[in-house]
Amino acid sequence: MLPVAIQQLLAQPYSLTPEQIQFYDQNRYIKLKQVLDAETTAYFNTVIGNKVKELNTVTTTVTERSTYGKAFLQLFNLWREDEKIKALVFSKRLAKLAADLMQTEGVRLYHDQALFKEAGGGITPWHADQYYWPLQTDKTITAWIPLQAVPLPMGPLEFSAGSHTIVEGRELAIGDESEVAIQQRLRVTDFKHVIEPFDLGEISFHSGWVFHRAGANITNQMRKVMTIIYMDRSMKLKNPENENQIKDWETWCPGAKVGQEIDSPLNPIVY
Repeated sequence: MLPVAIQQLLAQPYSLTPEQIQFYDQNRYIKLKQVLDAETTAYFNTVIGNKVKELNTVTTTVTERSTYGKAFLQLFNLWREDEKIKALVFSKRLAKLAADLMQTEGVRLYHDQALFKEAGGGITPWHADQYYWPLQTDKTITAWIPLQAVPLPMGPLEFSAGSHTIVEGRELAIGDESEVAIQQRLRVTDFKHVIEPFDLGEISFHSGWVFHRAGANITNQMRKVMTIIYMDRSMKLKNPENENQIKDWETWCPGAKVGQEIDSPLNPIVY
């Protein structure tokens, strides 16, 4: 069982101002302070950290891996592995934030991911998440939840504010090519490049088509981050446009049918 104080926090709404909702709508990212308190952050740092350590199968050193492999250790759908982690992933506090920012009546879970950038871990190249997702609309949002403060040397998430309007680069998987091509495209636009540290308890939300990246972790500590991907609760499956979307359909939306609402056991309504 979670400590009572943490249960209460995860059930308590986080109020957004109209200005914050407008900011998200315009920029398709937002950073929110004090979404989690120090006790909750430390608790999940330990719980999720232990689960990643238990399930991780990567044995190669950072220097032996591809650019993508150097970026982070990645584990998925930890809500199915641990009831305590499920409490965070299914929490009304985070799910309501996702719905309020997207201005939808509710949200379903797409999936969760732990993204642990090791000491000495490389960059996360520029990319847009929704390249991978066979989802019919852009009503998608990712909560990026650091499990400790993230100073600049640790590689916090960076955003190109408002870049969801750019179509070029959407066809690129995350990697060396996306880093170079998207960086060149963003350089000739006036989209603001936002690179800031994250305070303890601060989390961000970003949409599926906004371009983002993260720097290398040049500290001697693991950068532990949990992410939760939400979609409009009425989201429908689209015809996949690439092999990655076919794989995502099979993995994260099993049994869903093209043109119909994604109502699989892995995609429950969480708010």
